[in-house]
Order: sequence, then structure tokens, then C-alpha cells
Amino acid sequence: MASTRLPSPGPVRDATLLTGGAWRSRRDAHRRAVDDLIGPYLDARRRGARHPVIDFLFTYYSSRPAHVLRWHPGFGVTLEEGEEFLGLRGYEQTEAGVHVGEFYLRSRADALAAAVDMLGATARRPARLGCFGLHEWAMVYRTDHTRHDMPLRLGPAGTDAVVESMPLRCTHFDAFRFFTDPALPHNDTMLTRASQIEHEQPGCLHATMDLYRYCFTLAPLVPSDLTLDCFALALRARDLDMRASPYDLSDLGYSPVRIETPAGRAEYVREQSAIAERGATLRSRLFDLCTELAERAHHS
Repeated sequence: MASTRLPSPGPVRDATLLTGGAWRSRRDAHRRAVDDLIGPYLDARRRGARHPVIDFLFTYYSSRPAHVLRWHPGFGVTLEEGEEFLGLRGYEQTEAGVHVGEFYLRSRADALAAAVDMLGATARRPARLGCFGLHEWAMVYRTDHTRHDMPLRLGPAGTDAVVESMPLRCTHFDAFRFFTDPALPHNDTMLTRASQIEHEQPGCLHATMDLYRYCFTLAPLVPSDLTLDCFALALRARDLDMRASPYDLSDLGYSPVRIETPAGRAEYVREQSAIAERGATLRSRLFDLCTELAERAHHS
């Protein structure tokens, strides 16, 4: 897949005023969309049920369902009759209504600049599609301790044999750091936190899932339609991530992507490529928004 060339950021948007009826309609539509996407999961979660696939997007990212459920209009939008937002961080009252204030925007200047740097560096690289999701296999290589309470499809010996049969090409430090010690030398690059920006690339499922992390950590500056789009893609990436893993998820209704076979590797690349294509679009939207906001924070 060719590298994505990000467009130049446009001018800072003019302020938008939404009536009470208009923003409540958008808020309610957002909540319905979230319910359509993960409603059954949220119901089960409220009853204390755990889900080894979807939980990751909340536990690993220290996120909460509220980050997806709560609607935010984004910076530059004023809400009439918006007093219910005043208890949330970033919002302030003005004569016209309630909006996210310039003071809060300035307080997030460093986070916005860091997002611009990482998103831009990632998007400028070509997507690498030859990792086959082996990072999950490397996390259980030659160990009796697995990260999930589920059986291994091929058993410990079979799992180790797969790791030893193919090169590891992980480019994402936050996956690499969970490799077992015996697996580390098998990776083609020794990754570090300091060098993360030098290796992130848009074919990586975890780099795509990170788009959701940028959205919710930068809320309420980011509008919730973008957050929900990124969350939906993160769900799709996590689905492939675990179906291609060494775990047997058949009891949960997940069919494996058998990356230990040529057909399975081809299936993985097809799905990975489609996710990367969608990720490129969302990364561009998020990059443009963060660039615009970072410039506004710098000059305000």
C-alpha cells in the first residue's frame, strides 16, 4: 500500500452555534450508534461479565465506556442550553452558551503537538503488511504464563514452533514490550520507547487502534463523531488481532485466522490492508484537526 500524503491543514474553523434541540438530537443519535455497535457488550459488562477481546480497548488504554458514550461537539462549537456540560473538564459558560474554552485548549498544547508529530510520521510511511500478527505469539513464546485465560490453539510446543518458523517484524513498541525474553531477539528490530516515532507505520493494527486513544485523551477538543469512527475501527482491528493470535476463541464465536498456513497469512494481509486503508482516512482527519488545534493553541 502506498504511503499517505497528508493534506495541508486548513484555517481554524469559525465558531458554530447549535441550538438546544440541534445538539440534543446529535447527542441522542450518537448514543444510538454506540448502542448499535457495542450495546450487548455494555449490558454484559454492567453485569460483571468479562470479554477478552473487547475489554482490551478499555483496560489497556485505561479508557471507560463513558469515553465512547459521552457526546462532545468538539472545539469551536457553542451549545445553547448546554449547562449540563459545565461539570465536565474544558467547558465554560459564555454569553452565547457553553463551549470548550481557549484556556483548556492552551493547556493541551503539548499533547496536541505530540499527536501531530506521531500521526504525521506514521502516515508518511508505507504500510508494512508482513507481520501476520505474530506479536501475540511472541508474548507467549517459551513461557507457561499466557496473557489471557484461554487455551492455545496449537498448544505450547506448536505455538513456539510457529514463532521459530517465521521472522518477527513488529514495529510497535507497546506490543514489543510484552514479548517474552526469549522472543525479543527474534524481532528484526530492537524497539524502544525513545525510538517509537521512528518505527510506527500505518499497516500496524495497534497503531490503528491508537487512533482511538488520541481521540479520547484529547476530548473534549475532538468531536465525538471522529472518536466513534476511530473506536469502531479499533474494534475491527482488535477482532483481527485476536483471531490471528495463538488463542482458541471458538467458544466466543471467533473463527481463527490460521497465520501458520499460507492461506491464513493471505487472509490476514487482506483484512490488515482493508483496516489500514480505513485507518489512513481517519488518521488524516485526526492529523488535520490536531494540527489546526495545535496552531490555535500556540497563537491564542
